[in-house]
Amino acid sequence: MLKICTICKKISATGQDHLDCIQMRQVTLEDEDLKRLVEKTGASNSGELGVEIRAILEHLSREKNRTS
Repeated sequence: MLKICTICKKISATGQDHLDCIQMRQVTLEDEDLKRLVEKTGASNSGELGVEIRAILEHLSREKNRTS
């Protein structure tokens, strides 16, 4: 059954959203979450983050990769 991918709006032969589109959307959302976290800490780049904050961010990214 053909379906339209809800992300890219192109035809999907599998009847579901394209895997590439799903992964791209997930990466985009993760990037936005990281940007918001950096903005909340008041740092413009990772060099300005404290050691504790960097450790937390690294831990969160590893946990996210394990569950994906």
